[in-house]
Amino acid sequence: PVAAEVGGAAEHTPLLTQDEQRDVLEHLDLVLRNVSELRREVEELRHSLQRLAADIVGEVRSHLEETQKVTRRRRFPFPRERSDSTGSRSIYFTASSGTANTDAESEGGYSTANAESDYERETERESEEGEDEVSCETVRVARRDSLDLVSEDESHLLVDSSLEEGLSQLLQQADHLHSGDEQEKREGFQLLLNNKLAYADQKDFLWRLARAHSDMCEVTGEADEKRSYASDGKEVLELALQRWDQSAECHQWYAILCGQLAEHESIQKRIQTGYVFKEHIDKAIELKPEDPQSYYLLGRWCYQVSHLGWLEKKTASALFETPPTATVQDALQNFLRVEELSPGFSKAGRVYIAKCYRDLGNTSAALLWMNLASELPAATKEDAESERDLEEMQSV
Repeated sequence: PVAAEVGGAAEHTPLLTQDEQRDVLEHLDLVLRNVSELRREVEELRHSLQRLAADIVGEVRSHLEETQKVTRRRRFPFPRERSDSTGSRSIYFTASSGTANTDAESEGGYSTANAESDYERETERESEEGEDEVSCETVRVARRDSLDLVSEDESHLLVDSSLEEGLSQLLQQADHLHSGDEQEKREGFQLLLNNKLAYADQKDFLWRLARAHSDMCEVTGEADEKRSYASDGKEVLELALQRWDQSAECHQWYAILCGQLAEHESIQKRIQTGYVFKEHIDKAIELKPEDPQSYYLLGRWCYQVSHLGWLEKKTASALFETPPTATVQDALQNFLRVEELSPGFSKAGRVYIAKCYRDLGNTSAALLWMNLASELPAATKEDAESERDLEEMQSV
């Protein structure tokens, strides 16, 4: 009974006195007012940051436009006749012994290097490149901030539209420099490197960046640098192909870079890479059947496979159940397809047609294409190398 009385009293006894309850309510009311004020301040801060992001993007866009105008006026006063280079493309196989090609004896003649280290030296003499780097970093920060602070629809309007025009101008500059001499190729490579952070998620930018690595293989003399450039460019396209498997350019330049990298590998590695090259060139032709460059590369591959030496054939037979096969006739059909799509595409292409007819025993056709090749200027390094083959055939 005593316990029951105590329990009953406890049930009716309030935990807090009236004064204490009043204090708690006052504190709760104060907390609610503070939360409400804090919410208003956060909302005001959000709107302020959105306006700031919009202002930054506008300033960046103006700066990019001005930079592009200055660069065009400074560097590109004259157009070039050709929009692409057919520079020397090694397709994994030598046509003689089992050793790797040298610059003097290969149909390649490419180089690879550490991109950043080489161009740190190249750009010390050009103060304007620092301006490009600042622009790139500003774009990167502005793009990140605007995406964080603005809604998805607003971010597309503010960021994507502001960079689209700059990207278009950048790609035009890169194409122009790619078709130029060695110094212009170096400038194009550095230009793309400076803008990598801003446009690393753009397909057309990435395959051009990989192409610039291929250009650096062509203009660099050191074997280690050649290998490094080719490897770095190949990695760029490995990532790109994960997202854009239907890009003919990505497949084409991936094959080219694999070929350049394989120049410095063993016979076994070159033969293995040959399958990869053929696979990606076939895919590029499937996706873009009117591109003469892909048929030219396939013709090169067929011609080299048809002239594999004894050691290379034995190695291929030992490594693969079905070794790579191609005939001179296969090569000829591809080179003729190049001329059909783009007459006079390259001096080297016509020299190869003459070689094919010579190998097939058609002397009159070989003489005809030798004369046609003589009419074209040597527009690339490979064209210059093909002149030696042409002179040799003419002497015979």
